[in-house]
Amino acid sequence: MTSLLKIEGLEFSWGTNQVLKDVTLDIGGNEFVAILGVNGAGKSTFLKCVNRILTPAKGTVEISGENIADMSLMDLSKATSYVPQSVKTSFSMSVFDVVMLGRRPHISWRISDNDREKVSETIRFLGLEDFAFRKFDRLSGGERQRVIIAKAVAQDPMLFLLDEPTSDLDLQNQVSIMKKIRRIVSDENSEKSAIVAIHDINMAARFADRVLLIDGGRIKADGTPSEVLTEANIADVFGVSCDIVPEEYGWGSLRILVKDEIEKD
Repeated sequence: MTSLLKIEGLEFSWGTNQVLKDVTLDIGGNEFVAILGVNGAGKSTFLKCVNRILTPAKGTVEISGENIADMSLMDLSKATSYVPQSVKTSFSMSVFDVVMLGRRPHISWRISDNDREKVSETIRFLGLEDFAFRKFDRLSGGERQRVIIAKAVAQDPMLFLLDEPTSDLDLQNQVSIMKKIRRIVSDENSEKSAIVAIHDINMAARFADRVLLIDGGRIKADGTPSEVLTEANIADVFGVSCDIVPEEYGWGSLRILVKDEIEKD
């Protein structure tokens, strides 16, 4: 079966600083993949290379067997949706219309009833009804983040690329958004997947099927949370000691309890 996302030998540099080094990866459908690593490890750069915001120096990126370098911008927008770390643009338009922007790759001549219904469904799904017709530029930072995530969901892609999607959210909405993403990619009637760059190790352990641990621009470990999030890996990458506590009552497969910073020579 064709991979949803296939990456071979991906490399990217900012000047003389090589950020990504020989990244090779294969992701299928219905996968929730969390990317973990310290600041500057290459998580955001990786996501931007996957959706062609950045052009890698080497390597190939294929979505459903097609090289993204050969795809039109419209076809790439149908295949992927991207949520950046922060939203700097202040749209002077309603939340409903901002979410409708996600339907742009699917609109030919005019907005259809199906597009409007898709937007309405997305707003209900993400619990945005209370401010659906408020102006986007009058929302709080957390509310704006939820709207941009809704825009990505309404885009109805095969692959979600989410860069710190919960960074501006309170704890309740962090958990809610992660549950919604988990629900979308778990739908057996579709083969959607999500790649989520995130700092919260426990959130990754709870919701992800698979964790990529990036260190120095390379994939240090790739596997299930319990395979990747070991005391040794966390010490090596994040420089902290921790206890790994198995959970049996709804938190997930494990919980990471950070203890102390490790002093390195």
